[in-house]
Amino acid sequence: MKWKSQLENLKAYQPGKTMEDVKEMFGLEKVTKLASNENPFGCSGLVRKFLQEAALSPNIYPDGYAKTLRFALADHLSVKPTQLLFGNGSDEVIQIISKALLTRDNNTVMATPTFPQYKHNAIVEGAEVREVSLDQNGKHQLTKMLEAIDESTSVVWLCSPNNPSGEYIRNMELIEFLDNVPEHVLVVLDEAYYEYVVADDYYDALQLLKDYPQLLITRTFSKAYGLAGFRVGYGIASEEIIAMLEPVREPFNVNTLGQGAVVAALQDQQFIEKCVGENRKGLEQYYEFCKTEGLNYFPSQGNFILIDFKMDGDEVFQYLMSKGFIVRSGQALGYPTCVRVTVGSQQENEKVIEVMKGFLATKKNRIV
Repeated sequence: MKWKSQLENLKAYQPGKTMEDVKEMFGLEKVTKLASNENPFGCSGLVRKFLQEAALSPNIYPDGYAKTLRFALADHLSVKPTQLLFGNGSDEVIQIISKALLTRDNNTVMATPTFPQYKHNAIVEGAEVREVSLDQNGKHQLTKMLEAIDESTSVVWLCSPNNPSGEYIRNMELIEFLDNVPEHVLVVLDEAYYEYVVADDYYDALQLLKDYPQLLITRTFSKAYGLAGFRVGYGIASEEIIAMLEPVREPFNVNTLGQGAVVAALQDQQFIEKCVGENRKGLEQYYEFCKTEGLNYFPSQGNFILIDFKMDGDEVFQYLMSKGFIVRSGQALGYPTCVRVTVGSQQENEKVIEVMKGFLATKKNRIV
């Protein structure tokens, strides 16, 4: 078979171990998953009500245009319905962009470490990948990213807040960057965690969209809205850009339940505000833990925190998993001595912090 040569060494996405897997491995009755940046508070009660009352016809395809969802979200964002592109999670929106714009004849620019699907999709399409390292504080080096752009650059990816560092791009930094990006380059601004941002100098992407026609914003309902299981993401851009991307989108790509769940969720912004407030309290729990234990960490504008244990992240990951807490080792994220922990409920945070303290105590005792 004539496979693409770039697939030879490309690995499929490896999801973390499930809670049931970990229970079986270690003989545990209870396991807490803090690895995938899911919302520990679930979803809005309006979504649960919708699911209880929904009268569905499983044999009928979803609305391929997602009309009800499209108009509800357009109204929520104050954009035109024709400025929206829906995907099976924002991952598919990223894939659609890559299919539409990346080829063997061009290149794409991104930070590193960042969300790995930008690079993954670029490799599949055969494009040259140009990576610019984050600075020591986990921030995008936008000036160096501009220097990496040339006449063959097709797409630049910006993740803000960035996964896995949790850092964000400041308003004036982004404006200066956009002012200097050539018109032929699409700038994708991945805002999967934007609902969680509380920084005063964070930009307003929807306002920037009006002044920078080469900008495309991606967002998701998997994080703050707690709808990860429904896989609904979206892109926002000019009508011209969306019109070019739409033919690449698979038909019926957003399922019926997902469309209805999102419409219900949009009506409960109080739930989002509550989750954001609890998330900030949770981050403070981790900040205090790190300061007490003398650990470096990245201040986060997302619903996760990257903590440097100054040792193999896999070792910390394995220990926590054996105690019933699934986190993400930094070995797979470009920070080999770190672990990334999703902010849970207050009780979940307290418990995993207690286990982390126990782990650090065992390491200190061995040294003594």
